[in-house]
Amino acid sequence: MNRMALLVWRIRFIFLLALFPVPPAQAQTDGVAPAVITARLVSHFRIGSAQTRFGSLEFVGGLELRSRNPDFGGMSAFRYLDAGQSFLGITDTGFWYAGVMRRDIKGVPVSVGNFRLAPIQDADGNAVQGKRNADAEGMAVAGGTVTVSFERVHRIAEFDLDLKSFASRPRELPLPVPKSELRNNRGFETLAYAPATSPLKGARVAVTEKSINRAGDIYAAVLEGPGKGIFFVKRLDSFDISDGAFLPDGDLLLLERRFSLASGIRLRIRRIAAGDIKPGATVDGPFILEADMRDQIDNMEGLDVWQAEDGSTRISMISDDNNSILQRNLYLEFRLAE
Repeated sequence: MNRMALLVWRIRFIFLLALFPVPPAQAQTDGVAPAVITARLVSHFRIGSAQTRFGSLEFVGGLELRSRNPDFGGMSAFRYLDAGQSFLGITDTGFWYAGVMRRDIKGVPVSVGNFRLAPIQDADGNAVQGKRNADAEGMAVAGGTVTVSFERVHRIAEFDLDLKSFASRPRELPLPVPKSELRNNRGFETLAYAPATSPLKGARVAVTEKSINRAGDIYAAVLEGPGKGIFFVKRLDSFDISDGAFLPDGDLLLLERRFSLASGIRLRIRRIAAGDIKPGATVDGPFILEADMRDQIDNMEGLDVWQAEDGSTRISMISDDNNSILQRNLYLEFRLAE
């Protein structure tokens, strides 16, 4: 099979997996389990090219992550807890994951250490069971509180930040959108804290993947504060939203993706102006990054924005491999070139 035929076959198979994913392992682990991570460097974002500038972003580096731990994979959200080192995330199979990003002298990511997995607990202190209960998708962290959104059995819950035993139990919050408007597997995919100095005054924002109103636009909501209420994100070109994070100036970045047999996987990042997010508004904005199968991408699910020690704004993405040997767990990092 030649290279082009192999690429077409892989695109079609990944597309089918997106529609009918392999049934993942469920959260059976009792307690915290360490995992050894093997990381392969991704030196260039554009395959076969040394180009570094893409839209408004400059590629810093990336890693392809692997582990023999059977619970590794399915990563839905990713957040740094400091300036690009310690991180916390969730999987759509019902696990917490945490670790440390190791970097070279130039600050480029080179490996992952102290990686561990632990089951997300339910209100009774047991590991969440079954895909309908365990499908964690969005996550936001502030202080000692971690907020997580779940699809299928739609809910948003707070957990205490516990990086040792991961034994915190959920405290469910009221759904900001009527449950009747939430699609089964297209619910709240994004949770993010706005900066305290922004018009939203530090409020949490939740955005659905593809729960749409009569106009075909995507449901979203501000959970608290002066801007509390439902708003909508303009849905364009059949792209769905997989995560989001706020820039220091208060603008919201939304990670979007699309699968098709014709073009394979495509992604983009859209920038929504801080002042546009208001109850009842339908928001839109320019794309600061667009990528396709020419680039080192996969099913990118997680997005984070953070400040590096050199003062630059960094944007990190992580992919969900759908527990498939044909997909990858990719970590990608960019610098906002402004």
